[in-house]
Amino acid sequence: MRGKRFAPSQIIKILKEHESGTEVTDIIRKYSIARNTFYLWKSKYSGMENKDVQKLKDLESENLKLKKLLAEKCLEVEAMKDVLSKKW
Repeated sequence: MRGKRFAPSQIIKILKEHESGTEVTDIIRKYSIARNTFYLWKSKYSGMENKDVQKLKDLESENLKLKKLLAEKCLEVEAMKDVLSKKW
């Protein structure tokens, strides 16, 4: 699988090019991307500016950290329930 070829700022530039009136077929041919990729980008980044993308990245990283913390706490709770449920 290939790595990411376009940075979010480049993706926003491509989407703005489409908003200015360029046809989708011309864009996907120019940048050598799949039609499906273009529409995925459009659903994720439509209407965003570069500063919004940075905020989105920050929120996604924070969300990932919180999910990890929650998973750890759930494991701790399950372990404590197992210990407390055993008869001594």
